[in-house]
Amino acid sequence: MYIVYFCRAYLAAAIVVLAGTVLLDTPATAQTAELPAVMTEASVAGLTGFRSAFFGDDEDAVRAAIKADFGLEGDAVKVGLNTVERTQVITISAPDVLADGGIAQISYIFGYQSKALIQVGLLWAPATDPAITDATLYANGDVLRAFLTSAGYVPETVSRDIVLENGILLFRGSDAKGHTAILLLQGRFEEKDGQRTLFPENLTLLYAVSPDKPDILTLKKGDF
Repeated sequence: MYIVYFCRAYLAAAIVVLAGTVLLDTPATAQTAELPAVMTEASVAGLTGFRSAFFGDDEDAVRAAIKADFGLEGDAVKVGLNTVERTQVITISAPDVLADGGIAQISYIFGYQSKALIQVGLLWAPATDPAITDATLYANGDVLRAFLTSAGYVPETVSRDIVLENGILLFRGSDAKGHTAILLLQGRFEEKDGQRTLFPENLTLLYAVSPDKPDILTLKKGDF
């Protein structure tokens, strides 16, 4: 099973914008597409979670949400532990989370101290679905970026289309409580005829309570 832990190490790529970055003038081709009604958690009222799973839910509540949203239970629901950050992770695979977008891996992250839901990460990649192509990843990114852009995040917190060393930060924005959505297209850049082209390897969407200060195990000076 291909598992990605959407915690501090992963967030470094999405949060830290490298010096000398370039804003991409990418066409918003998905703005005329039908946006996914199931992804209406981000709104002017605030980002509260993903579908029936809400920030602050315990494991039982998240399992119930997974069953309600995707009809999955038993062995289809995988439980793991991030041994570095001491966070519990529930992972599932679900088709058509985004219409015609391929099978996505969804990871529900529980805080180290709170034991409550603090993050939900969605991953699309050939590793989650061999049928996913570069075109699929670009199309999914276009649709989700258009949706997030119009979802009502605090304007001062919104960043779009920022080139990173290993991909493009398609969107980042927060609601009034600091709950944050991050959309990142990762891959490798190749240069030809003076132009850099991104060959995507995965698309990740993260919903987080506090991405800059996640509820994970941290060692402070004097702990040892």
